[in-house]
Amino acid sequence: MSGILDLINSDMGQQLISGTGNQMGLDKNTTSSAMSTAIPLILAAMKNNSSSAEGSEQILNALDNSKHRGGSMLDNLGSILGGGSIDQDVMDDGGKILGHLFGGQENNAASTLSKSSGIDVNSAMNMLKVAAPFIMSYLGKQKSQNNISDQGGLGDLLGGLLGGQGGTMESMASLIQGFDSNDSSIDDIAGLVSGASGSQGGLGDMLKGFLK
Repeated sequence: MSGILDLINSDMGQQLISGTGNQMGLDKNTTSSAMSTAIPLILAAMKNNSSSAEGSEQILNALDNSKHRGGSMLDNLGSILGGGSIDQDVMDDGGKILGHLFGGQENNAASTLSKSSGIDVNSAMNMLKVAAPFIMSYLGKQKSQNNISDQGGLGDLLGGLLGGQGGTMESMASLIQGFDSNDSSIDDIAGLVSGASGSQGGLGDMLKGFLK
């Protein structure tokens, strides 16, 4: 947990939240609150996928991709989020990541984020697209630094980042990933996600407290 906390409290963490907000026309508090749902939701979907050998291998291979390996994106947040628009390569990469993680249910992930945070669906989707490569870059750096090469190591890394809210967020992500086969509405899932990201401990509290 300390790694992501250090990142959030660093200049890079501030650039991510303030830069994303500026690009989307959202104030810092709104951006911070929405990110406090977006990041754990993506991590939880990834944790669910890592539970299978095939899913874990796909994630580990993606972390070795030149876009994510070594955390290069983390060193370029200023140029990515500081221009007239968010870097299109980052947005395209984010869309592909979300497609893999949510199995074609990324629109429902965006709707869940929208309803739980109060931002419009388009902004929610764009925020997920920005957050996904950022997370992959951070994980790619952790993978390299800690020599993570197998399913167990990846699961431990993701579980540690999610903290005490991991089980709940993984269940909520699972509802979105298998949306066609469950009876929950997006409103129901959004309410549950809001409760999970607002619980004590984990990434939600850290992100919500970031700009206070």
